[in-house]
Amino acid sequence: QLKPVESGGGSVQAGGSLRLTCVVSGGVAYTMAWFRQAPGKEREGVATIYIPTDYKSYVDSVKGRFTISQGSAENTVFLQMDALKPEDTGMYYCAASGSVPYVQRLETSAYNSWGQGTQVTVSS
Repeated sequence: QLKPVESGGGSVQAGGSLRLTCVVSGGVAYTMAWFRQAPGKEREGVATIYIPTDYKSYVDSVKGRFTISQGSAENTVFLQMDALKPEDTGMYYCAASGSVPYVQRLETSAYNSWGQGTQVTVSS
């Protein structure tokens, strides 16, 4: 069973940056993704990476501001978040799976391994 663990959340002012880290244990992850959930809202996919090809995709609201990347260590991914906005506030979760079809990689239903989450708060 894959087990993701997130770190790196915090509080910043609008326009600032944060870098989240996810490390997965318990096996090899081929697809990893970051999701977020604001209070009272559904969890949404933010960014995903397919490890074998380094193919990345993003939700439209973060394109050009967030970057997902692989670490040098196996099963490690980062989410670099720049130009943060108050609407980026929420709990950020790392998810991991085997090979996931491209069209499903930002869907919560494609993943059954989730981290506990790390809080990101952006103030105006």
